[in-house]
Amino acid sequence: MSLMSRLLSLAVVTTLTVSAGSNADEVKSYVKNYMIRNKNVKVVKVDIIDSKLLDEPKGWEAFFINIHANVRKGPTIFDKVTVPETLFIKDGYTVPTLINLKTGEDLKMVIKPNLKSNIYNEQHLVAGNKDAKHKLVIFSDPMCPFCRQKVPEIYKAVKENPDTFSLYYYHMPLTRIHPVSDIITRAMEVAKAKGVKEDKIMELYKLKVEPREVNATKVLGEIKKQFNIDITEKEINDEKISKEIIFDRDMATQSMVTGTPTLYIDGKWDPSRNSYKKLIKKK
Repeated sequence: MSLMSRLLSLAVVTTLTVSAGSNADEVKSYVKNYMIRNKNVKVVKVDIIDSKLLDEPKGWEAFFINIHANVRKGPTIFDKVTVPETLFIKDGYTVPTLINLKTGEDLKMVIKPNLKSNIYNEQHLVAGNKDAKHKLVIFSDPMCPFCRQKVPEIYKAVKENPDTFSLYYYHMPLTRIHPVSDIITRAMEVAKAKGVKEDKIMELYKLKVEPREVNATKVLGEIKKQFNIDITEKEINDEKISKEIIFDRDMATQSMVTGTPTLYIDGKWDPSRNSYKKLIKKK
């Protein structure tokens, strides 16, 4: 069960009343005071990331929110969590999802907010020209099987078309699935800080290592052996590197990104991860 599922395990799942003509303040008030009925969860803040009026079905508005909460783990122990959520609102009512009865499509899974301009941070530009016609943003985990296929492919396309694309890269290690990702992403940041070329760093997508390996000495040894990149445990645990990883994670949360690889083209989510190919043909 996902963190969101656990967090909202006692939330009301039927239609709930919200004041007519809902606005951001009303949505925040509803989430904070009524949405979560789990006594072990205390909502401390609600951020409205974005909202969209839907073309279909008519009259519905999607609100993209981040829920900041304290989750009780013991009598005096709390975990601070931030969880993305989407609410659909119409005529003073809200539902947790909208499903097309003809197609079975869950709109909650296919609608995302557009990216904010601060995502185009030059420190995260890994390929292409910053003034290129189209901006690509990708959130990725180097051990995610689909990432290992798609990210090098996209990176190569951008390198070959630098005036068409700029590529901004953000780490999103899925450590619950493959814990070794934390070590690898930290190693990628260290390599970048040392001036290792992006082409070389991207080779780490080919690293052969056990996904659940947590022994940093073994993992860094494999990186040295397979790619001749020398990195120490002290370097990957440096506070500056930790802050970079946290920054990327926070950007993913703010952008409502929940899986990898997630690709955006000019600020809009591309669930196919292949739409950029059409833009190459239009050069």
